[in-house]
Amino acid sequence: MKDNKRYSRQMILPEIGESGQQKLLDARVLVIGAGGLGCPVLQNLAAAGVGTIGIVDGDVVEETNLHRQLLYNLKDCGKGKAETAKKAILELNPEVQVNIFPEFFNSNNAVEIVQNYQIIVDCTDTLSIRYLINDIAVVKKIPVVYASIHKFEGQVSVFNYNNGPSYRCLFPEKEGLNAAQNCVETGVLGVLPNTLGTLQATEVLKIILEIGTILSGKLLIYDALNFQTQIIDFAKNPKAIEKGFINGSMLLHRKKVVQDLSPETFLEKCNQLGIIVIDVRESDEKPEFKGKNVVQIPLDQLEEYSKTLDKNQEIVLFCQTGQRSLAAMNYLQKSGFVGVFHLGRGIESLNNQIQ
Repeated sequence: MKDNKRYSRQMILPEIGESGQQKLLDARVLVIGAGGLGCPVLQNLAAAGVGTIGIVDGDVVEETNLHRQLLYNLKDCGKGKAETAKKAILELNPEVQVNIFPEFFNSNNAVEIVQNYQIIVDCTDTLSIRYLINDIAVVKKIPVVYASIHKFEGQVSVFNYNNGPSYRCLFPEKEGLNAAQNCVETGVLGVLPNTLGTLQATEVLKIILEIGTILSGKLLIYDALNFQTQIIDFAKNPKAIEKGFINGSMLLHRKKVVQDLSPETFLEKCNQLGIIVIDVRESDEKPEFKGKNVVQIPLDQLEEYSKTLDKNQEIVLFCQTGQRSLAAMNYLQKSGFVGVFHLGRGIESLNNQIQ
């Protein structure tokens, strides 16, 4: 460590000291999602001196993000979150190494992305991706620090720590496509993700430093509106662990298939006969995208609509940013559909190619 002054206030803690600071410097932490939760996680890990930080996010900064995602400012709107977050972190602490993956986490890239990291921080808001993170983490034996937010409430836990319970132990996967509502649909108090993200960062530091009591087998629930907290204990479920391990093992051995379409490939497929293009957005979302092959089936209606389709039918899905279409693709694949693709970064990635 060439500069102890930066970290002197935490190094005087007997639980940390110089050896603990070296542990932080040597640590490799992957943060999946650079949004409301990811921003405070990244800021706090970088400030604490975590040596290598990975950022996974295929989204771009929007003005609606700015009330809660404090790494970004108005000038960043339209720029990629991963790249912008890296720049901001390095301005905060140029001593850390930041690796970016400007793409959404999915079954094709999961194995490659996680392979060099010792802790995963789940800052996503999509159920299917949480299960994917769980499964690859179980098979790779990587602890996951989780949080989620809803309106004025949030929750935090640590999964897969020292052979402890997993995400599936607490939240068994339900059959069917019942996507969790996110803050786009329900709203969120701006300070809430910053509070929960800071709690996530705290758990990460404790895991690295091997100090304190880790939230393994415990779910911390925080109610900001009434300023109440509670901790719920939950047990390890061997069947849930087994399911995660099996799914994760399949990921390790699957052949990589390009399912995230580029704008150019997407537009080509929209003009090909025999392909169904499904817009899973709500009817009032802009910009509109019309075409002979395009049908509008909001995400919450896709499960019923899919019962009318041939499972060998080639299907292309799209939404605004790629998150909902990714969840839809994962659902259809689990339901036995064999030719499903989606527009990787959503309709917004088409820029001036549509009117």
